[in-house]
Amino acid sequence: MDSPVVTQLFRQLFRHPACQSLRQSSPALTRRADSVRVPGACRQQTRPFFTRQLFRRKNAGNGMIWLNRWDLEKNIEEEYRSYPLVTAKELRSRGERPRQVKMLTREFIDDSLYNPNYGYFSKHATIFSPGDPFDFNSIDDGPAFHRLLGDRYIEFEDKLDEFVPDEARQLWHTPTELFRPYYGETIARYLVSNYKLTLYPYHDLIIYEMGAGNGTMMLNILDHIRDTDYEVYQRTKFKIIEISPALAGLQLKNLQDSVNAAGHLNHVEIINRSIFDWNTYVHSPCFFLALEVFDNFSHDAIRYNTKTLLPQQGGVLIDANGEFWEYYNLHLDPIAARFLRVRQAAARQSFSTPLGSRYTRGIRNAFSNRDNTLPEYIPTRLMQFFEILDNYFPAHRLVASDFSSLPDAVPGLNAPVVQTRYKRRTVPVSTPFVHQGYFDIFFPTNFDVVEDMYRAITGKLTQVVRHEDFMRRWAYLEDTETRNGENPMLAWYKNASMLMTV
Repeated sequence: MDSPVVTQLFRQLFRHPACQSLRQSSPALTRRADSVRVPGACRQQTRPFFTRQLFRRKNAGNGMIWLNRWDLEKNIEEEYRSYPLVTAKELRSRGERPRQVKMLTREFIDDSLYNPNYGYFSKHATIFSPGDPFDFNSIDDGPAFHRLLGDRYIEFEDKLDEFVPDEARQLWHTPTELFRPYYGETIARYLVSNYKLTLYPYHDLIIYEMGAGNGTMMLNILDHIRDTDYEVYQRTKFKIIEISPALAGLQLKNLQDSVNAAGHLNHVEIINRSIFDWNTYVHSPCFFLALEVFDNFSHDAIRYNTKTLLPQQGGVLIDANGEFWEYYNLHLDPIAARFLRVRQAAARQSFSTPLGSRYTRGIRNAFSNRDNTLPEYIPTRLMQFFEILDNYFPAHRLVASDFSSLPDAVPGLNAPVVQTRYKRRTVPVSTPFVHQGYFDIFFPTNFDVVEDMYRAITGKLTQVVRHEDFMRRWAYLEDTETRNGENPMLAWYKNASMLMTV
């Protein structure tokens, strides 16, 4: 319904001088590591707690234009008092984006990404599939692989445009798809080895995967186990937990279309539910895969007063015109307050906050008149995920991977990259408060903090390793080696790490 308006919005956004100054983006740019953002000022507001309007949309005859509103303010105190505070869960049944409401930052991000009617993953995201697996041994080198990947991207999107042209298609890829089937086989070796060491033959091999995308990881793991250890395969159960109805349907279709569907169907269950709505107790030992999902868990924004050092929790007010106004409140909701307490109690080493050390605070206060720090984005949803694992999957073993750092994020500590695609080019922005559903919002993971919190909440022992080290231990590296000896599966995703229960 809003597609023509959104198309105009993207056209006007891309005409903005800041966007025109971006480097040319390759069709094969990765969703994560190669994102860029529009540089912009980040000034503190002069009125306590209420910040400037983030963007203003204004009719201009031929369509929509975007104006930065860094220098203009509006008194929103009356709206702040009268508008209800809503959650993403309360908005699930709404077909239109909300107006005249307040939302905490984590709830706004959750709604933007996962709302079943207009969310990014529910309606607009498409996962790239390269077709036939790459024959790495016949590719000259890493740059040649990148060029070939770019060609596959163009071919893939051209086919989509033949049926449904879409200038604002949100397209991205995962290592599972790029290095199929070798990436999935690597995970399978780890799972089977640890299963046989500790659980076999007294328990079945039960695997849960959250956020399974196209279902490729599931197929590659089941294929590998069937082909290498049929006795274990007979005892394998693979369960996908998928929040998106569209992706759940795609996973089932890909399973049924697979040449091995007849054998795998009895081993697979696809559960179309959010993990945060989980209420079933699973007593059996199981492995829980969370590969590239932490980054899309919503975060809370916390900033600190530089004089009192007290935290303030961020949110956004959406007015009657659909415009966004960021605000901060001294009152922390129970979830954000609990995160700060658990992080402090669980930390085995010091961690960074926007306040910095006492020495740096003294210097900053002497030379700056800012009353508040830049925001820190804290992974409150991730903490809730760990609590669900502890409450409902007490015998689980977690296998998680994600990005430990991301370039070109919005201002702040542990801040996200926020970007969309228009006409097959990446369009970044400098705030998470954007038109819901059309922007990917993804965060880096501080594995030092996250590991300590996981251990404190679940009582389990863990290991964190670099993604490259995990691949060297469990992958058959010759499968993804190019003719000159380079290995894209090692060279790519150097900014990723893995967290595992031991």
